[in-house]
Amino acid sequence: MIDFRTALAGGLLTALTTVLVATVRYDGYYTDPGGLSWWYAASWALFAACVLALRKVPARRAVVLVLAGSALVAATGLVAPARTSTDAYRYAWDGRVQAAGVSPYDHAPADGALAPLRDDWLFPTGPACQGPTLAPLPALAPLPALAPLPALAPLTTGPADGTPHCTRINRPTVHTIYPPVAESYFLGVHLLAPDGGRLKPLQAGGALLSVAVTGALLLILRRRGDPRTAAYWAWCPAVPVEAVNNAHVDVLGVLFAVAGLGLVAQRRRVAGGTLLGAAVAVKLMPAIVLPGALAGVRRARDAAAVLVPAAAVTALSYLPYVLLSDGSVLGYLGGYVEEEGYDDAASRNRYALLRLVLPPSWALPALVAVLLAVCAHVVLRGDPERPWSGALLVTGTAFLLLTPGYSWYALLLVALVALDGRWEWLPVAVAGAAKYVTGAAFSDGNAVGTVAYAVAAVSVLVGAVLRRKTFVIGREVARPAQPGVECGGRKTDGT
Repeated sequence: MIDFRTALAGGLLTALTTVLVATVRYDGYYTDPGGLSWWYAASWALFAACVLALRKVPARRAVVLVLAGSALVAATGLVAPARTSTDAYRYAWDGRVQAAGVSPYDHAPADGALAPLRDDWLFPTGPACQGPTLAPLPALAPLPALAPLPALAPLTTGPADGTPHCTRINRPTVHTIYPPVAESYFLGVHLLAPDGGRLKPLQAGGALLSVAVTGALLLILRRRGDPRTAAYWAWCPAVPVEAVNNAHVDVLGVLFAVAGLGLVAQRRRVAGGTLLGAAVAVKLMPAIVLPGALAGVRRARDAAAVLVPAAAVTALSYLPYVLLSDGSVLGYLGGYVEEEGYDDAASRNRYALLRLVLPPSWALPALVAVLLAVCAHVVLRGDPERPWSGALLVTGTAFLLLTPGYSWYALLLVALVALDGRWEWLPVAVAGAAKYVTGAAFSDGNAVGTVAYAVAAVSVLVGAVLRRKTFVIGREVARPAQPGVECGGRKTDGT
């Protein structure tokens, strides 16, 4: 028999999935970012209500509800084409290029040598080029035909009759930026996808991976936490929007990072370091969790057990592409860093919170100093049984200092919140979405992002004060017995 508490959580979850379907189907990023922002706000408000209601649900029922809800929430991202990002088109192209026997690092999509691989979906012509996500394809002279395509004559990038020729792939004149494990994933999806699948296989892959992350979280939390907090990931609106609908490969890195930290917490450092290396070779960003993986380590041998496998996996994953590629396997990485303003604080409103109190020229040195201090604190004083706690502190601090404008970057942070249970970091993920979507509705979008990140910083500080106050008033309240954990000589079931 389902009690009222479970029914309430289930009803709110149903409402959340309904609103998420409407949010994903609302194609307003380019035409009505303000209206889309209201749908985002409704989704996040219902998400907050869902996780609050889940706290009253018995642990065993909560696990089932979290896992089932994860599948339902992920499925909402499948109801429409990618809405707010075009990155997945590059994924599809890189998979196609590799399947043709060509290194994805050797040629930009606009290179004429790859013209035989183009189709009307990724490279439309005529009236189909009028969409806001379509970039004009420059008229580049074709390169010599590649060896794997000897029977196909290279085509020019524009038809002879002058019909406009364009591409859905962003930055079509630069080489790919994605690390090798991500590229292997793109190839795998391409090989498994049915003909004419377009983005749906990548979206379906994102849905499966997001549910797999939920499963990994539940396995870890049943031993070392409250499995209810897995809902912070499983039901978070950022997951269906970014991991599924936009099919961002970041979710694969999140899965490896979560599993790696779980193994490190069990003192299986070599295996954990191996998975963390795989996470880094998906998107580079998961390297930020490494200080957490070293939390409380006192011997160099234990640190090496994590770092050496991580470095080895990252390096070895690049090796096949180094051997197969004629050019650099780093692709557009350097250009991307410059384009995003990480070396120029004023160009993209980078380091916005730091620049509120410091001159722009001091922002980068201050960021480095703060991050080094936080990393040192985590390594020296962190809890080795909860490496994700230190990883969340480092990752969240980096987000507040860097103030990134891409909302999918926060997928890693959301998963760490689910592991650690510190909900006060979730507004950092909201801030990224506000800067990326809501900012487009205002003449000064940077100001919107700055305000959103400032609110997120206040949330983190308030959460820290409240947790500190609870700890001081009653130490037994700071770490309550969790469901399924030995307590007073007997095992609880959380009911």
